[in-house]
Amino acid sequence: MFRLLDRAGLALTLALPLFLLHGRGIAEAVLILLGLLFAARCAALRDWGWLREGWVRIALAWWAWLVVCSVPAGIGPAVQAAGLIRFLALVAALEHWTLREPAARVWMARLLQWAALYIALQSMVQFAAGRNLYGYPRGPDGELTGPYAHPRAGPPLSRLLFPALLPVVGRWVGMSGWRPPVALLLALSGVAVMVLIGQRMPLLLTFLGLFVTALLLPRLRGVVLFSLVAAGLLLAVAPAVSPPAFNRLVTKFSGQMQHFPDSPYGQITARALAIGAAHPVTGAGFDAFRRLCGDPAYFQGWPKNGVMDDGGGAAICVQHPHNHYTQALTESGIPGLLLFCALVLAWLRGVGHGLWRTPDPLRVGLFVAVLIQEWPIASASAFSSMPLSGWFFLLTGFGLAEARAYMTTNSLEELPCPIRSSPSPS
Repeated sequence: MFRLLDRAGLALTLALPLFLLHGRGIAEAVLILLGLLFAARCAALRDWGWLREGWVRIALAWWAWLVVCSVPAGIGPAVQAAGLIRFLALVAALEHWTLREPAARVWMARLLQWAALYIALQSMVQFAAGRNLYGYPRGPDGELTGPYAHPRAGPPLSRLLFPALLPVVGRWVGMSGWRPPVALLLALSGVAVMVLIGQRMPLLLTFLGLFVTALLLPRLRGVVLFSLVAAGLLLAVAPAVSPPAFNRLVTKFSGQMQHFPDSPYGQITARALAIGAAHPVTGAGFDAFRRLCGDPAYFQGWPKNGVMDDGGGAAICVQHPHNHYTQALTESGIPGLLLFCALVLAWLRGVGHGLWRTPDPLRVGLFVAVLIQEWPIASASAFSSMPLSGWFFLLTGFGLAEARAYMTTNSLEELPCPIRSSPSPS
């Protein structure tokens, strides 16, 4: 029975990247089923040792506090907050169950590479032909949409790029023959695709990921430098090569940064801070920003010459505050924000365990993916918004499983060798 359960869990885990690419509803069902199977297996074996993990305890405290904060907002927000347990269960299931075996992790690494390649190739087809393989044109501002109808190729590709490319580039760059130049070409191509997609935040987070890569993998610093130079040159010729990308990445972005308080992102941030300031202890529960954004009590912008305007009124209202930390503040107050920060740090500490001493390229790539997803100075989709949240929790669970395998191997290597006793004379 347990063998059948293990096979089902592994099959669902390896199917998850496919449904995160196409079929977010099915992906939701898969990750919920994985969590239920994991709980059933733990109950049958009476093995709940994983609950003693540091990150699990912090995650459960954050989740429980969010549920408590959401109850006054009504049944809907409370149920939605309670449902977040499915993501935490997925991370635990990947770390402690389905990705424990090396073969399973090898397969997952390959699937992530294929997923990244699929998004990149669809983007390049759309760049060259004007439409992707499914007939969808560019986005409304000229963004490349990859395999999708809407501009959402950049965020998942920026997360997948590093665990997909770093193992290959890191292995080939130290070899002889044709592999080093091909490794360099792969890295340059990955960064070029991110530039041509034309989405600002994914590109900026890609640059952050390159910096962290250079910090942790000294042998790839030359590759990172060439990639950054190539990205700069591509941006310089973008007005001729891809005017929409240049307009979004340079012209529009620089204008928004110069006038950030008056930009939509600045106004949304001010509105989230106003909601958080009004509910500093418990927040206003799950989905607080969407529910309260249109309330004139929170119409507050940034001060200008000592005068406070209405921050754009109801016209700026969107579904979420576009930042996970302001989202945590509005939904669960300062205590929830602190717990969320502690959870992110616990995940980063777990995924990055031992990287400074032995920086394996795949593990560095997974660490970068987790870091750029939760980088605090960034615009982001809602924390639980599929499919990007699904990619994040999948990569986090994979990173924790790889870190656990590393720690297990090191602990075995550090064990003292048993001393053989001399055979007694007969």
